[in-house]
Amino acid sequence: MFKKIKWLILLPALVITLLLTAGCGSKQEKAAVQSSSPGGQPAAQTEEIKIGLIPAEDQEEMLKRFDGTITYLENKLGTKVKTFVATDYTGVIEAMRAKKIDVAFFGPFSYALAADKADAECFAVGVRSNGKSTYHSIIITHKDSGIKTLNDLKGRDFVFVDPASTSGNLVPRSMMKKAGIDPEKDFKNVVYAGGHDAVELAVKNKKAAAGADSDITYEKMAAKKLISPEENIIIAKSDPLPGSPIAYRQDLPEELKEKIRQAFLNMHRENPQALGGYGEIIRYEEAKDSDYDIVRETAKVLDLDLTKMK
Repeated sequence: MFKKIKWLILLPALVITLLLTAGCGSKQEKAAVQSSSPGGQPAAQTEEIKIGLIPAEDQEEMLKRFDGTITYLENKLGTKVKTFVATDYTGVIEAMRAKKIDVAFFGPFSYALAADKADAECFAVGVRSNGKSTYHSIIITHKDSGIKTLNDLKGRDFVFVDPASTSGNLVPRSMMKKAGIDPEKDFKNVVYAGGHDAVELAVKNKKAAAGADSDITYEKMAAKKLISPEENIIIAKSDPLPGSPIAYRQDLPEELKEKIRQAFLNMHRENPQALGGYGEIIRYEEAKDSDYDIVRETAKVLDLDLTKMK
């Protein structure tokens, strides 16, 4: 299903390399935002707005879920809206840094990176059906693996989501460090699946002994019967994490940013059917940059200096 990779370098070097080399375009979407002013901002009459989506699940399925969102935004903003899907999280960060996208859905950690290196500014976060905007990182295993605790992971194959994933890499690594586990030294192999759903399926199909995911994807896949909680067992769960934010480029015109912000904050009142993007969102509420300081602190625990990532 995917190629196994045994790590030979430390995580900071890998993340830096990804941020330097990640592509910033998908085959389906290559057009950049049109009409820029000499100052770097889009012209007052914006011809197109491009929204970046992080790869959380099957791309075709994800794009279908966003159809209603895009239609709503086009009607509210009075302009064409296109989606951009990169093959990994850093592709979306690089696309915003290169000003090839105007708005993006980020994970908490990828947002912290984008805020520092791509001038991203968060403005909204989704609220789930439980009334919360927070979620959890989980570590799962197959019921037949014999793994009961984090310490049992030593010597086994483990699958993460993406180097820039919060629940699928950053937080589980922090949980492991607190438990005295070093993935590069203690695991047989470390693999990146590329998406949350791919982690769940890898564990389900016994391609890896255990993996890291978010409880959002876990619950969604269980509800669709794509996985079974009786087979994919949760052995560890993080403290609540700030939800995945939506951010726009800081250099967009203030009037345009306000229109985008209000469109998302009013979406649940004006068109609830447009909320079918990531997870089971019932509305969007305001988000601020300081909400993600906890992510930056977690990066420090893992000796990841965000200010040095280019």
